[in-house]
Amino acid sequence: MILVSSCLLGNKVKYSGGSNDNGLLMRYSRYLTAVCPETAANLPIPRPPAELQHGDGMDVLKGTAKVVNKLGGDVTLHFIQGANKVLDMVKKHRVKVAILKANSPSCGNEMIYDGNFNGNKIAGEGVTAALLRQNGVRVFSEKDLNEDLLQRIIAMYREE
Repeated sequence: MILVSSCLLGNKVKYSGGSNDNGLLMRYSRYLTAVCPETAANLPIPRPPAELQHGDGMDVLKGTAKVVNKLGGDVTLHFIQGANKVLDMVKKHRVKVAILKANSPSCGNEMIYDGNFNGNKIAGEGVTAALLRQNGVRVFSEKDLNEDLLQRIIAMYREE
């Protein structure tokens, strides 16, 4: 099983109620399993955008950072709960690879928004990306992919 952020497969789970359609991933969707940590944690659609403050996803997991929505609501526990639900799926199905939405407070694997809701990004990873990586899952974003790499990832999984 290869996990993919649900929004990248055209599902309207993004905070705004939209999606982040990725044509390449959608063409290979039969090999991919959609997951959205935020909806797994029962956050509504639409919902106010959220950003990490005082650190990244690993810091959230350590308890030294938090996830706050644009209205000032602390949604940290929802993000941790969603990450843990995805981790349960990873363990149950022995997932080794996830392709997650770049820059997301849940799924970002290299960059996240800086917590000021101004569009600026900083180096760091989202809560789910951090938890999965901590548990041995190789995490990519849609920005890391091209067709050749995606085909190789699928081939590796199918050989196991």
